[in-house]
Amino acid sequence: MGRSYIVEDAVEGYLSKLCEQQAGSITGLLIGQSSTQRDFVVTATRTPQKEESAAAAGNSPDKEWVIEHARQVSRMLPGGLSVLGVFIITDTDSKDTLTTVRQLVFAVENLISSEHLWNPADDDVTDCVTLHVNPKTRKTFCRTFDVKDPKSMAKPADWKYQSGVCSSWSMVSCCINVDMLVPLPDNRTGTESMDTSLKEELKVWAHQLESGVCLIDGKKLAEDTELTGGQKRNVRQTYTAQILITPDDQRLTDVVQRCGGSVSIRGAIHSRAYLHSNKPKVKLAEKLLKRDVVSTVATRVQMLLEELLTSEEESKGSSKVKRQTEQFCLPRRIFCPVKVSGPVCVCDYQFSDEGLSEVTDRLKEMLDIDAAEEDLDTRQETPAEITERDVAAVAAVETVEVLEPKRNNYIGVAMASAVALLATAASMLYLNDI
Repeated sequence: MGRSYIVEDAVEGYLSKLCEQQAGSITGLLIGQSSTQRDFVVTATRTPQKEESAAAAGNSPDKEWVIEHARQVSRMLPGGLSVLGVFIITDTDSKDTLTTVRQLVFAVENLISSEHLWNPADDDVTDCVTLHVNPKTRKTFCRTFDVKDPKSMAKPADWKYQSGVCSSWSMVSCCINVDMLVPLPDNRTGTESMDTSLKEELKVWAHQLESGVCLIDGKKLAEDTELTGGQKRNVRQTYTAQILITPDDQRLTDVVQRCGGSVSIRGAIHSRAYLHSNKPKVKLAEKLLKRDVVSTVATRVQMLLEELLTSEEESKGSSKVKRQTEQFCLPRRIFCPVKVSGPVCVCDYQFSDEGLSEVTDRLKEMLDIDAAEEDLDTRQETPAEITERDVAAVAAVETVEVLEPKRNNYIGVAMASAVALLATAASMLYLNDI
């Protein structure tokens, strides 16, 4: 017997509307949560129309465009939500469509998983779903592929619509302070080099986080404990978590390293994970929350680097003098409910020079969500600020001051030829001109 998919009935209405306005093939993503027994689909979103291909769309989906859409959408999903697969609306024969959706689902999953900084778990579900809807007959063909098996054949799956699929999902949230120092290679301080160095350091940090102790409502619970045990069934529960991180033992000794600069990432971030109502265990809550912490930090850093890379390209040939130390504010996380009355939210990231209207525009473009500014939850993180104390701390690195936790974040980029001495007690960085 194939996998079973429990689908929010709003998805049926959404796909029906797309069938009515259908012109040529329409592709999109299916978003929800996997479990060992069954999967839950809470929303779907069509691939945005590519302007230059509007006239020549035909029946052949633009695979690269679908993949890029999936990459952007995966950044907007908090813990517990992921891209489960793809859908296509076309009147082409289902057998002919099978090859197309297979290529799409493998390409989408390969790209998304390549950006993960954590190691796969043994209980991770590797089946992804494809849904083919015929706009004329409204017949649906649901199949799954094991994306970790390149030779995987299509397997039939059960697709059932149901109301209130995520109405009683639980949420686990936490606030994490981030303080990371990354040395950059000597004589290579460009954005591309910074990208590589940061990704390696984030992997180390992700490993430390994965090994951290997770307290839920102040208690360390056994992994196989049912999270909602003792609680009323079908009632939404919220939990507050703490993740206690122990520094890597290998980093407790002094390290002398020649470098061309350093990057410092500091601040506090809000993280959350949603859990299905089918007897979720503590192990699942901990895994999804930790992955969201890693994902949201990595996403913000990557977004800023993309901005810097664009600025570098635009300023080539410019006589602008670069400062030795530059500081940039990372974007803050803003949440938006998938349904106005529902508990499950998606998110977006707002840079300091953006307004809320730009957030609602992206939610519409990427997730096809019609959100008003008042629907947005902006309370979880305050906009990042670079204070005079932060500037003084970078200018006088010999003096180390413990910062009070604040719900904001920034990245400080120190560009200088230097020898970095990472001291054990206070993680200080001494910059000495060569």
